[in-house]
Amino acid sequence: MSSSGPGDTDLPFIDEHAVTVDAPADRIWTALLSVLRRTMGGAGPWARVLGCDPLEATAVFEGKPGDALPGFRVADSEPGRRLALRGQHRFARYALTFLVDGNRLRALSHGEFPGARGALYRGMVIGTGAHRIITRRLLSRVARAVTRAPPRARAAE
Repeated sequence: MSSSGPGDTDLPFIDEHAVTVDAPADRIWTALLSVLRRTMGGAGPWARVLGCDPLEATAVFEGKPGDALPGFRVADSEPGRRLALRGQHRFARYALTFLVDGNRLRALSHGEFPGARGALYRGMVIGTGAHRIITRRLLSRVARAVTRAPPRARAAE
């Protein structure tokens, strides 16, 4: 896959993972934001060790451009459809883009790992399969969050 299109970035393509969820796109989007807040919001200690930019989450993470989680900042967002996260640390520059296509959630990863230390880091994260496991686990958490969450109740008037 080239670097143009849904995961539009100047970084080399790494991989793509997807999950199909039996729910409408708006519920998938809401669950995605919730899972990201919960799972990545506490990554501050790892972000400090790696020297991530950004280091901390914004007070409120709504998936809007500029919002941040440790290691990631929202570069672009099309609510309900596309969430493009970017970040960097001392060993890599990277992008993680989530796409909601109907009832399908996709995660596209891009990154570059400059120098010998970057190559070593890439081997540890990508080469061992850790990135694949973490990304698939994140998508599974979103799918479970959607199926656990009750549909929104209508307000009584």
